[in-house]
Amino acid sequence: MNRRKFLQGTAIASTGVLISGPYVRAQSAAVLKFSHTDQPGGARQKAAELFGQKIEQYTQGRYKLQIYPAGQLADDAKSVQQLHMGGLDFTVTGAGTYATHIPTMNLTALPFMIETYEQGWKLYDGSKWMQAQYAKGPEFGFRYLSTFEAGFRSITTKTQVLTPADAKGMKIRSFPNEMMRWTLEAMGFGVQIIPLPEVYLAIQQGTVNGQENPIDTIYTNKFYEVAPYVTLTQHVYSPIPLTISERTWQKLSPADREAITKAAREAATWSRETVRANDERQVKEMSGLGAHIAKPDIAPWRAAVQPVIAQARQKYGADVDAFLADLEAIKKA
Repeated sequence: MNRRKFLQGTAIASTGVLISGPYVRAQSAAVLKFSHTDQPGGARQKAAELFGQKIEQYTQGRYKLQIYPAGQLADDAKSVQQLHMGGLDFTVTGAGTYATHIPTMNLTALPFMIETYEQGWKLYDGSKWMQAQYAKGPEFGFRYLSTFEAGFRSITTKTQVLTPADAKGMKIRSFPNEMMRWTLEAMGFGVQIIPLPEVYLAIQQGTVNGQENPIDTIYTNKFYEVAPYVTLTQHVYSPIPLTISERTWQKLSPADREAITKAAREAATWSRETVRANDERQVKEMSGLGAHIAKPDIAPWRAAVQPVIAQARQKYGADVDAFLADLEAIKKA
């Protein structure tokens, strides 16, 4: 192989690091920090890795992504704060986490509203109401790029929970989100806020009786080992928007903004397709590893959380009706 062809394929930089691909990364590549709280083996990490690969490709090596999984740098809420302060460049976290800054984002966690992945994708990508929420981000130091997938939230507990009556007196972990707390309390649970990387130990030690998360998160974090009763309530659709620090965004050239946005959307498409395809396989694998999988009658759960809609309307007023109207239009389309 001649020298020119070698440099077009694989090269060794001056640091001695092997670099593969259709280009050689510029020695002065800027490093962008990406933080998330899921484990390294999960779909969130793999989507982040793909995002990084696409960034390098589409910026011709001007930027490199450094990923920090499992809350190494910050929990979800603090990651969003770090975007505002400029300590991080990217994070991906539940839509409800952003509600600390944009309270109306809480409405995305209204229970039993979204029934299919396709409905959720249309809501997050095309809803006028949702785009209006996204537009508020730069004021708080972050900008929405795309929406990675996490899936529908279900419950894992130490003992079987098939109805809201079974939930009475149980302590369950959740993340710091008002709507989620209202929902879980309406179901009968006592709610305790614990960062995701600490949940396994908290269940193991009896601090809480269980937790609720999408299947991919349950599977990747092995929560079924310490809370083996997996109840597929699918009570909230819970995607994870990817955001960039507004400070970082303002430093980018128009071409690099376009490149990073393209990378974000392509990684999101992969994330959505992968998480949806993995649900059935992961449930089956957990069952084979000793988890007790239950598909409960959802009617009692729906009935239990009806007061949450009234609570939301009392606090958020017309935004509730605007959100529900967009969702209804999506379902009828």
